Amino acid sequence: MSKDLAGPAQSATLKPDAIGFVDALVIGLNATSPAYSVAAVIGPIVALVGIYAPGVLFASFVPMLFIASAFYYLNKVDQDCGTTFSWVTRALGPWTGWLGGWAITMTGVLVVGSLADVAVSFGLLAVGLDSWADNTFVRQLLTVVLILVMTALCVIGTELSAKVQNVLILAQVAFLLVFVIVALYRVYAGTTSFASIHPSAAWLNPFGAGGAALTSGLLLGVFIYWGWESAVNLTEEVEDSATAPGKAGVWSTIILLVTYLSVGFAVVAFAGTAYLAENAGEEEFIFALLARKVMGGWDWIVLLAVATSALASTQTTIIPASRTALSMARRHALPAHFGRINPRFRTPDVSTWWVAAIAIAWYLVVNQISENALFDSLTALSLLISFYYALTGVACAVYYRRHLTESVKSFLLIGLGPLIGSGLLTWLLVRSVIDMSDPANSYSGTSWFGLGPPLVIGICISAAGVVLMVVWRFRSSVFWAERRGVVDPELVHGKES
Repeated sequence: MSKDLAGPAQSATLKPDAIGFVDALVIGLNATSPAYSVAAVIGPIVALVGIYAPGVLFASFVPMLFIASAFYYLNKVDQDCGTTFSWVTRALGPWTGWLGGWAITMTGVLVVGSLADVAVSFGLLAVGLDSWADNTFVRQLLTVVLILVMTALCVIGTELSAKVQNVLILAQVAFLLVFVIVALYRVYAGTTSFASIHPSAAWLNPFGAGGAALTSGLLLGVFIYWGWESAVNLTEEVEDSATAPGKAGVWSTIILLVTYLSVGFAVVAFAGTAYLAENAGEEEFIFALLARKVMGGWDWIVLLAVATSALASTQTTIIPASRTALSMARRHALPAHFGRINPRFRTPDVSTWWVAAIAIAWYLVVNQISENALFDSLTALSLLISFYYALTGVACAVYYRRHLTESVKSFLLIGLGPLIGSGLLTWLLVRSVIDMSDPANSYSGTSWFGLGPPLVIGICISAAGVVLMVVWRFRSSVFWAERRGVVDPELVHGKES
């Protein structure tokens, strides 16, 4: 990396070798909030494709694996905590790179409040405080407190964050495993009160329900894998930073696939398609509905699975946004104070607290409009996620363009695969825009300027990013002096991939 591109000298740097591969893997897994994510989409997907829901979950994994490959190879030659921002800037130029960084930062702002709300709600339900969960003021107060606590953990240190995440993933996986085993046991024992179905390998066929249903299912399914790249955002703090973070990202997607398929098979087999379709609108609360049916008096186990899932993701989702802001500040793409690193804890304290503050404000303001408006803002996430993932796939192929024909492996894993992943995500982005343009497809069902609220929110966030980018361009031209380039051959061949 050339010195002129590295940004201004820092009085402190992120703490190198703070965590290992396993810690990064756990953070990548927790960032996706697997229990919460699969609970949120399994009902709507079953409503669309019936027993072929596991097949859609499998098909959704394909573009994520291709993009994870892009993250691995780009991190191999540029260990920058800004990930997509840094890589896209080098491959496609500063304007595109800035927009990629903005998209990552705003995903954290949009989702942190909702995740914390789910963690609080399910935690209260698990301990029998249903009345507290139903009290809007109490729930929102506890949500804000939880965000502040998890933000403080992020600031205090990456090692502490990793230890907390290790506990949370073990609890989450254990809870889900118990649920899956009990549900499948009761299916084969014939002790369910539903029209249960014995699982079949045929359920893995994503085309079983037809093309239109598959398209809509993929729009839901592909984004439950989002978040695994948090492991790569910690690249400057992970041992063996050139390869371990990228491997953690790839393995995160694979482990998530196994988790989602296991839970998907168990839920569909136990409850049957009719019940899940009828309750599709309950979103993540489908687990709360099924918990007592599956576990009896032990339903708190499933409730805690979703609570710990959302709790873990509340913390890990702050990481990509804060470190992307840090990276942008170091490269003069944002004001310098966002690049401050706490000299004691060696974490980006200013950008971390800024992310939390904006996320809390967003959560409280949007909730004042309506709870459905909050769900609509989450739906808008799909636009930002598909945008920066697709950019990363293209950046990988472009940045490595002089090396793609060196071997079949390079052509497939660095060039063709990431481009296919980008193409699929671009297609899903277009489909999302088309679907969101219809107000009837939103949670609120209302029209904002003749469009669905999620699309309006997505447009406004994108427009705000463009305006801020142009304003900062006129205030400071340093970042925009950077030029597109190609990967350094010495970095490509320095380590075996």
